[in-house]
Amino acid sequence: MRFFPAWACLFISSVLFAQPEKVDMAMMQKIKAEEKDHSQIAMIAHHLTDVCGPRLTNSPGYKRAIGWVTQTFNNWGLQNAGPEAWGEFGRGWSTERAYLAIRQPYYASVIAFPQAWTKGTGQMITAPLFLLDKMDSATIDKLGDSIKGKIIIKKIKTSTIKSPFEATASRYTDAQLNKLPDADMLTKAEIDGIVINTRRDYYTKLYLESKGAVGLLVTNNQSRDGTLFSSGGPAYVKKYAPTLPEMSVTLEDYLKLERLLDDKIDVRLDMDVQNTFYDDDLTGYNVVGEIAGTDSLLKNQVVMLGGHLDSWHSSTGATDNAAGCAVMMEAMRLLKSLGVQPRRTIRIALWGGEEQGPYGSIGYVRKHFGDPIDMKLTTEQKNISAYFNLDNGSGKIRGIYLQNNEKVRGIFKAWLEPFSDMGATGITYSNTGSTDHLSFDAVGIPGFQFIQDPLEYETRTHHSNMDTYDHLFIDDMKQAAVIVAAFVYNTAMRKDLLPRKPLPKAERFVFDADFPW
Repeated sequence: MRFFPAWACLFISSVLFAQPEKVDMAMMQKIKAEEKDHSQIAMIAHHLTDVCGPRLTNSPGYKRAIGWVTQTFNNWGLQNAGPEAWGEFGRGWSTERAYLAIRQPYYASVIAFPQAWTKGTGQMITAPLFLLDKMDSATIDKLGDSIKGKIIIKKIKTSTIKSPFEATASRYTDAQLNKLPDADMLTKAEIDGIVINTRRDYYTKLYLESKGAVGLLVTNNQSRDGTLFSSGGPAYVKKYAPTLPEMSVTLEDYLKLERLLDDKIDVRLDMDVQNTFYDDDLTGYNVVGEIAGTDSLLKNQVVMLGGHLDSWHSSTGATDNAAGCAVMMEAMRLLKSLGVQPRRTIRIALWGGEEQGPYGSIGYVRKHFGDPIDMKLTTEQKNISAYFNLDNGSGKIRGIYLQNNEKVRGIFKAWLEPFSDMGATGITYSNTGSTDHLSFDAVGIPGFQFIQDPLEYETRTHHSNMDTYDHLFIDDMKQAAVIVAAFVYNTAMRKDLLPRKPLPKAERFVFDADFPW
């Protein structure tokens, strides 16, 4: 028998341990070719946006999207396709009519849209506009009856719109990709601060209404060139009453109204808002579908991919997040069209309630894998290899955030190499937050968000009336679908589950709070 010194054994062992990640290059080429020749990205995006319309959770548009996605999954031959309840969300809501115009001192239309889950006006009203220096109960009390019958705006600090010389769209340089800092990682303290502000604003609006105000206008300092940004209050939860009619207005219109009032000119507005609440089903739903695993030993293990299906309501939610849903759906279509027989089951999930907090994904995680609050984990938690998420617009995938999981760096580097010619080279140790992969990370499941080119996501389309199909970069989405399909395929086919970080300690999920926001 031949003996080796101890150092040699250690060397051999380390070399064996560091075997390079195998990549099926023939399959990578097939995925590229299928997308190039038969892409359905544009069709999927069109249906989710133009056809389904705005997809506020539990609204008619959201239910249309659930129905269309379910039918599409079934047409593609996905298994176990359809909606899955995750818990109680609350009321649906939609706008049937929205109109705002200056009546006096002259006629002028105003670009405006209602905030979600606020009341309607019942009919067209004509009312004076009233400017508040501050919007708090002390200020309101001092005004007495002077706000009765008035539409309210609050004086804002911004006096000018952003410079037109500032670019609204950008791409990352190659040098930036591996150095990206943590992005959108809200702490529990910051979440609690948002909750406190939300509570204060909600009760202030109720107080305004109790004093006789008939409407409220708000704006966003980021607004420019007719873009407005809309969100909503907490009245989707059945124990919270809807507040007075509230409309988001473009900054240009808002500043004009403020200047007129500062100049002591009497301003009267026509306001007509017709909203509908839906109380028939308060349950929240995700949509799921699968390609079943075929390996007798591994088919009970799962690879997941997804994005959130819901949107805000002033547009059709194209970049936030029909883009991510379309890419993930297309990745599933690519694998199904190529006849892939994955060793592990591949499951797509499109989430509801993300815009109010990642309700759909954390509800799914609690149902299937465990709760971060006590870390009592299920067998399913041990059998999921990874979750891949897309929710940063329609830009190209330029790499991936490791979410502080250094163990996957070499694996992902190998998986990205076939797509370096498509611009996907970045691997950053950093975290990125504020979306659904955090629900998986919270219970110790490897959850990842891809690095995407920013384009005009944060500057123009995110939560705005410009979030339409025509602001999608379809070619970028095609590239993204190829890379997602490759990552999912590789995860499903490799010998082992992806390596994990140490389990997090039991604690409150970062987005859990005692008040919806």
